[in-house]
Amino acid sequence: MTTSDENSEKVHYICQTYVRKKAGRDSQVGLKIAKQFQYSTAAEAQNRAEREWQSGDFTGADAYMVAEDAASGEISPPSFLVRLGDVPDFEDS
Repeated sequence: MTTSDENSEKVHYICQTYVRKKAGRDSQVGLKIAKQFQYSTAAEAQNRAEREWQSGDFTGADAYMVAEDAASGEISPPSFLVRLGDVPDFEDS
């Protein structure tokens, strides 16, 4: 027995901020996730990313959406709404 909810997709809107991580043994400086927030709408996630980046507390901020397949639990690749400042390459995020 299946229900329509099992065949639906749930969209997640996320704001994620980044800070520089200190150089490790390999002497490479990189970025790490500082904060992550989830919202009900794309506008809320984008507005939060803009506010967080403008605060000057973070190196960069992303707002993006992902779709979750309710039946399988699989998550789609992110679809970026806005990328501000110094953010990781897509493959690294």
